[in-house]
Amino acid sequence: MADAYPSVAEVAAAASAFARSHPGLCALREIGRSREGRPLRVLTVGRTGAGRRNVLVVAGPHSDERIGPATALKLAGRVAADPLLHARAGAAWHFLLCLDPDGTIRSEAGPAVRRTPAEHFRHAYRPPADEQPEWAPSIRPADDQLPESRALVDLIDELRPFLQCSLHGNDLGGSWIQLTRDIPGLAEPLGKLSAERDVPVQTGTYDALYWPSSGPGVYVMPAPGERAQFESLPEDVNRSTWIRPHRYGGMTALFEVPMWASRKVADTAPHPDPARAMAGLAALLRRQSDRTGVLLDRVRPLLPDPGSPAARPLLRIAAELAGICRDVADDWDRLHPSPVPLTLAHLSALDIAARRISLRVTGVLLRLLDGLPGPAEARVRASCEQQLTRWAGELEAGHHLAWVPVTDQVGLQSETVLAAFRLLNEG
Repeated sequence: MADAYPSVAEVAAAASAFARSHPGLCALREIGRSREGRPLRVLTVGRTGAGRRNVLVVAGPHSDERIGPATALKLAGRVAADPLLHARAGAAWHFLLCLDPDGTIRSEAGPAVRRTPAEHFRHAYRPPADEQPEWAPSIRPADDQLPESRALVDLIDELRPFLQCSLHGNDLGGSWIQLTRDIPGLAEPLGKLSAERDVPVQTGTYDALYWPSSGPGVYVMPAPGERAQFESLPEDVNRSTWIRPHRYGGMTALFEVPMWASRKVADTAPHPDPARAMAGLAALLRRQSDRTGVLLDRVRPLLPDPGSPAARPLLRIAAELAGICRDVADDWDRLHPSPVPLTLAHLSALDIAARRISLRVTGVLLRLLDGLPGPAEARVRASCEQQLTRWAGELEAGHHLAWVPVTDQVGLQSETVLAAFRLLNEG
């Protein structure tokens, strides 16, 4: 088996074949269409009906995090083969195979098998926050929702899941889980399953810095009114699709597994000088913002039609990411004194988050330049490629990254989902 993520087409074909081979137990249906007309498919495993409790698994919420659809297929096989997970548990499982197929297909560009970090950022595609279906309801007006978001919300309202599992994959770091309600005891299987695959448990995160922890790598959403995230992030978790199951007594668990592991995100030792470290990260962000701004200014006039359907969204992504660096730098400045004790893991996670932004900008600029002829275009392309290679190299060297094989990513994520289900179902 190649050490690669399956494509959107491969996942759809595998799910169709799986449903046909399990008549009476499995069914595949379409619940809507993406903005570009691609089907949103749900694979159900287990008998449905009155008295059944539903589990909803959402794969592909972020288009550059491609592990989820592979995990969904693995989970479907595990559930179908074990009546303890469906019939005897009184449960049915529903797998939304890819929430953002349009974006995911764009991330399929480039090498199909194990990429380097530079190749990943060169080819990965991640739309702005208000075009990410899972987060868009927390940002966009109620009367201007994405069709993918509406389909997911309608599915939650139909199924009323007691557990929604959102399958994410961070590019660099470790394994961790975010919960909208606590599942006591989940940290233990997370630690065991991660150790078996030599993946560090991430004890410091950018996304959940303000979330209380119920155990190593497990973060529980703060109570309403308490701070949940940095000011530079536009999302409101209380309006996201994560919270929708709460209407029916359910909850959401978000499962993160890394593409490349870094031991640094597991180091719980207190940082010796967090104020100086944060000041250094803020300065780094501002320098990189200046540099990506210069590159963007060089790319924009070379585009034959900046307003075209192909160029316009990419320009928006690049401009927003280049601009957000300064907002994030301001967040970093406000972290002293910090409301939480900053560990070496926290600073490592924040360093990764800072460097990731500019790498994404540079990858988008190279995507804009793809196929453009001429010496001026070649010079700017070379500058962007050199910058991306340099920044990716600094990231690799600074965090001692180790690739996690796709089979291990899938195994860790799928088994952790099952651990959460068992704890919640038995509780």
